[in-house]
Amino acid sequence: MFQQQKDWETRENAFAAFTMGPLTDFWRQRDEAEFTGVDDIPVRFVRFRAQHHDRVVVICPGRIESYVKYAELAYDLFHLGFDVLIIDHRGQGRSGRLLADPHLGHVNRFNDYVDDLAAFWQQEVQPGPWRKRYILAHSMGGAISTLFLQRHPGVCDAIALTAPMFGIVIRMPSFLARQILNWAEAHPRFRDGYAIGTGRWRALPFAINVLTHSRQRYRRNLRFYADDPTIRVGGPTYHWVRESILAGEQVLAGAGDDATPTLLLQAEEERVVDNRMHDRFCELPHRRGPSCRRRTAVGN
Repeated sequence: MFQQQKDWETRENAFAAFTMGPLTDFWRQRDEAEFTGVDDIPVRFVRFRAQHHDRVVVICPGRIESYVKYAELAYDLFHLGFDVLIIDHRGQGRSGRLLADPHLGHVNRFNDYVDDLAAFWQQEVQPGPWRKRYILAHSMGGAISTLFLQRHPGVCDAIALTAPMFGIVIRMPSFLARQILNWAEAHPRFRDGYAIGTGRWRALPFAINVLTHSRQRYRRNLRFYADDPTIRVGGPTYHWVRESILAGEQVLAGAGDDATPTLLLQAEEERVVDNRMHDRFCELPHRRGPSCRRRTAVGN
């Protein structure tokens, strides 16, 4: 653990050497596979395992993300004694797409994500030899994982959520947003098209990105998309936005259905998901106390 702490402290200053050396060697040890999700969509995943590990972390990425982005996190967790499994949600990463334009972020039902995770858990996680099973979920993956645990209580020993998507920052009055989404829902050409202000994937300069303060990691992520254009995903469809808003409401409505110990991390400078929904989730009567700990990352 002490050596791992030293690695974290010095990594930023020698990030290129770390990624080209130890991280590349680690990534070569991966085992990639797939299973068939809802409506016969192929869902890809990657795993890192060691015989002496008796704990596993299942990582659920956020919207547009692929498991290739999580190599560094997998490296750290693996060297702390955890096996690691990472899923690529349907419609993104190396999993199957749902529309002709592969850049469209789309899902038919948000519950399809949840059902995919349930199938993945049943096939790959539950039968495993581990003494403890954990989930680490980011953004959209946080909503997916929380809904999964509400429907399957007791299967996971604890969950860590980073900026979970329990609500989305939409820069217009909520009543107007709902009117637009409901109108688009009745017009398929718009329903399955890019939501207003979004479009196909394109590389943005670091200075205007709203996701990270790490210039090194941002550049690395852009290289992933340059090396493998098939993992690129652009803006969401109107239908995806509508489904995701409803999913956030389901998370809050069902918060009493699961008592899994939860660590919720939110960013002080968050501009994508709605931090107020995090506060509401943790302040619900059945979530107060040690079962839900909330922490804010200052300056992030």
